Amino acid sequence: MGLFCLYMMRMALELARTNRVYEGMATKFFEHFIYVGAAMKRLGGRKYALWDEKDGFFYDTLRYPNGEFHKFRLRSLVGLIPLYAVEVLEREDLEAFPTFLSDIEWFINNRADLVGDACYKIGEGKTSYVLAIADPKQFSRLLTRMADPEEFLSPYGLRSLSKFHKDNPFSFGESRVGYEPGEAEVNIKGGNSNWRGPLWFPTTYLLIHSLLRFSDALGKDFSAPQASGQAITPRALAEEIANRMISIFKQSDGKRPVFGPYAKFQQDPHWRDCLLFHEYYHGDTGMGLGASHQTGWSGLVANLIDEWRK
Repeated sequence: MGLFCLYMMRMALELARTNRVYEGMATKFFEHFIYVGAAMKRLGGRKYALWDEKDGFFYDTLRYPNGEFHKFRLRSLVGLIPLYAVEVLEREDLEAFPTFLSDIEWFINNRADLVGDACYKIGEGKTSYVLAIADPKQFSRLLTRMADPEEFLSPYGLRSLSKFHKDNPFSFGESRVGYEPGEAEVNIKGGNSNWRGPLWFPTTYLLIHSLLRFSDALGKDFSAPQASGQAITPRALAEEIANRMISIFKQSDGKRPVFGPYAKFQQDPHWRDCLLFHEYYHGDTGMGLGASHQTGWSGLVANLIDEWRK
């Protein structure tokens, strides 16, 4: 919803260039974004947040009728999706929208209790406003997890479920979730493994662009430590993930990861160059899984090639 608000805000600002009535709409969606961020940090007005400071991750939370909360400490895309909601507004660009600009300033100066770190100024002289659910410290910790091969970073993109849960399955009541790089071992949701480890193009593509926006917001020198001990920047990780996603379809040593062990597709001259755009991909091997005609979102590989291989 935070991502939705930011996109609607941007659209309203674009329309306001020719019709000033949309300036008020932009303010409305800005306020809604702030409310979303505030709600995530103070659930129901209570001092309870979706962010877990100990683990450095966002978790789903269950609220019981008696008012108690229970966090589902499952490291999945659920904890990375808050990174989608990030936008950088240049003050000089906003001077064309004086009402909207004054509304932002009013919120920052008068409603710090709501704004928190969801909207803040950066830069000296050339000022920018950063709108993000995750503050810089939270983003740094999430960046470290995303760059960890034992967590989310697969040889072919970003896993939907951390590899940590391969040896440490999550349990709640009689339910259990573990890392499964391919199809689900149990017949859940029709057998579609969904979030249990596979790679998805639409979710990863959005995260790649979020990394680029955070790089713009925090500066090209901003970095976070990796498990190896070296530091990585958001832009460097975005490029690494993009290249790994592209490599799913790239031929290397006569084989393409997307075709897996199927010799007919790997070797037959009539088939080996006929690429399939699958629903999702194996979390460790990159083999195509699920429906084989999801050009609508796996076709985003063309965008990645265009954006990173020029």
